[in-house]
Amino acid sequence: MAHKVAGSKLGRPTGHQGLLFRNLVTDLLRYEAITTTEAKALAIRGTAEKMITLGKQNTLHARRQAAAAILDANVLARLFSELGPRYAQRSGGYTRLVKLGPRLGDNAPMVRLELLS
Repeated sequence: MAHKVAGSKLGRPTGHQGLLFRNLVTDLLRYEAITTTEAKALAIRGTAEKMITLGKQNTLHARRQAAAAILDANVLARLFSELGPRYAQRSGGYTRLVKLGPRLGDNAPMVRLELLS
C-alpha cells in the first residue's frame, strides 16, 4: 500500500524531478508564461504560487526560502522587487492555465501556464 504518497513523479528519479520543478518555476517567474504539458504545469503551480506569496512578505527568511527553489539570482531579485508588490492586494490565485490542445508528436495535452496581470 502506498500511504501518504503525494504528487506525481512524472516518470523521473527524485533528483531530476526536483530540478525540473525548480527550472520550470524559475522560467515561469522570469518570462511570466511557459508552455508545457498539463501534468508538469499542475505539479509546479502550487510551488509558483508559494514563491509569489514569499515575494509579498519581503523578509530575509522569505528570501532564503525562495532562494532554495529559484535557481537564478536575477529572478529572485525580480520576485521581491516587482512581482511581490504587484500581487500585494491579491490573496491568492496568481496563475492561470490555458489549454492549448495536444502536442503533435505524442498527443500530450499542452497548456500555457501564465501569471495574471
